[in-house]
Amino acid sequence: MKQFLLFFTITFSFSVMHAQKFGYVNTQELISGLASVKLAENELNSLKNELMIKGEEMVKKFEVEYTAYMNEANAGSLSKVEMQKKEEALIAKREEIQKYEAQMQEKMVAKRDELYQPILDKIKMVIEQIGKEGGYTMIFDTGAGALLHADPAENMLETIKARL
Repeated sequence: MKQFLLFFTITFSFSVMHAQKFGYVNTQELISGLASVKLAENELNSLKNELMIKGEEMVKKFEVEYTAYMNEANAGSLSKVEMQKKEEALIAKREEIQKYEAQMQEKMVAKRDELYQPILDKIKMVIEQIGKEGGYTMIFDTGAGALLHADPAENMLETIKARL
């Protein structure tokens, strides 16, 4: 009985191992080659340029005001009260610039998420469909460096690209 159980366990183990099918794809390569990603990048660059222009204008205005303040202060034409008021105004402008920079970063991250999430969702859906249709047990992402060996015949990049 023990021999039968051992034989059954070994046979079952081999059949399960042979029934498993694995595939892999480099998602970084996949994403970088998509036209929708290039459009998203163009839109992000456009937004970045727009935000940068406003930020540069704020910095230039600050620099002009600071230079004017320094010239007046060095000439001795300002009282201590006037100097303090101008310094407070300059500090407020500097804080406004820093706040704008933080808002700019938040807008860029939000826009990136807005543009990329539908693309990533579609990629995930296609990979799951191919996995189910092809009977794959697992599909690995070589872009994440999680695979040490792979048969080139199991690369799913072209199959996924064709469906996208």
